[in-house]
Amino acid sequence: MATLTVTAKGQVTFRKEVLKHLGIQPGGKVRLDLLPNGRAELKAERPQGSFRELHGLLRHKGNGKRLSIDEINEAITEAGAAAGTGRQ
Repeated sequence: MATLTVTAKGQVTFRKEVLKHLGIQPGGKVRLDLLPNGRAELKAERPQGSFRELHGLLRHKGNGKRLSIDEINEAITEAGAAAGTGRQ
């Protein structure tokens, strides 16, 4: 268990090992759900993609031809890796 100190401004700093455990990278977002009885649940915010975003990342992959499921999976993997490094 990690014990955190609240500053006079009401801020809390999480240690690197806590953020690593949650899978939160620099620039990432944290979701805090308030629960009954003064409890809260903290977790990494995972971006939810849309079908339009998927269509956009596949737009220039086939040059007019139909893509196989393997080609689509590869495009999704490449886009996910690019998003993880911050490059678009």
